[in-house]
Amino acid sequence: MPAASCAGLRNPVGTHVLVGSGLVRGALANADAIGAETLQVFAGNPRGWANAAGDPAVDAAFRERCAEQGRRVFVHTPYLVNPGSPTPSTYERSVASIAHNLRRAAEIGAEGVVVHTGSCVDEGGHDAALRRVREGLLPVLDALGEPGGGVPWLLLEPTAGQGRSLCAGVDDLGPYLDALDRHPAVGICLDTCHVFAAGAPLDEPGGTTATVDRLVEVAGPGRLRLVHANDSMDVRGALKDRHQRIGAGHIGLAAFEELLAHPATAGVPFVLETPGSRDPDDPQIPLLRKMREAI
Repeated sequence: MPAASCAGLRNPVGTHVLVGSGLVRGALANADAIGAETLQVFAGNPRGWANAAGDPAVDAAFRERCAEQGRRVFVHTPYLVNPGSPTPSTYERSVASIAHNLRRAAEIGAEGVVVHTGSCVDEGGHDAALRRVREGLLPVLDALGEPGGGVPWLLLEPTAGQGRSLCAGVDDLGPYLDALDRHPAVGICLDTCHVFAAGAPLDEPGGTTATVDRLVEVAGPGRLRLVHANDSMDVRGALKDRHQRIGAGHIGLAAFEELLAHPATAGVPFVLETPGSRDPDDPQIPLLRKMREAI
């Protein structure tokens, strides 16, 4: 699909693209090559703490090109981020990284920053970890203002439940959002592999619909802002974060059909993080588009 036709789609479909030689020459060129209608990027090293500064000229060019094309952009924070960590250096770096990525998102015109909700690494410290989340992130959120008009959302991505996850299943979102006073700048990124690994019955008829219904009930309407569309290599409830190609895993195609048809996903982009999704001839983006068109 030509980039110019991305605006106004019910569910723009894309993937996480590599930045490589830069936001324009790398990320946008890669998105063009695969026909991605939406894209997600890292704003720096995904496995390090260094906060990379952008080039204002490149940021402006990227922002303007995406706006012209109607292409919606998201930033993912580094994997090391854990805002519930009891280790002072990890905690401080995590909060600083989230704040930095929110600034970078605003500079490049991204509408949201995805952050893993983190884990409680000390025994019996779940409540203390949520207090750290609150103390670290509320000042960052208050500095943002209302999302929209260039102000990005902070998108909480529940994990697959491995380790001592602070937020995995849909019901875990309630206490996490409460810890953040249900701040208006906080949204949700639903990763289908993660929620399935945590036990959601996406592989049953009606199970995906029921899961999204429950998400809206727990989080409130309008907070679901992004879907990470990933099938799962492992069975439901395995607590393993291993993504599979759409339709080739244990979730199956019917779940994605239900997800695309759900009223709560109207206007919500679908970003793939699956094997092969960045390859020019990969069939997954066209497959999700075909499902979308059948709604």
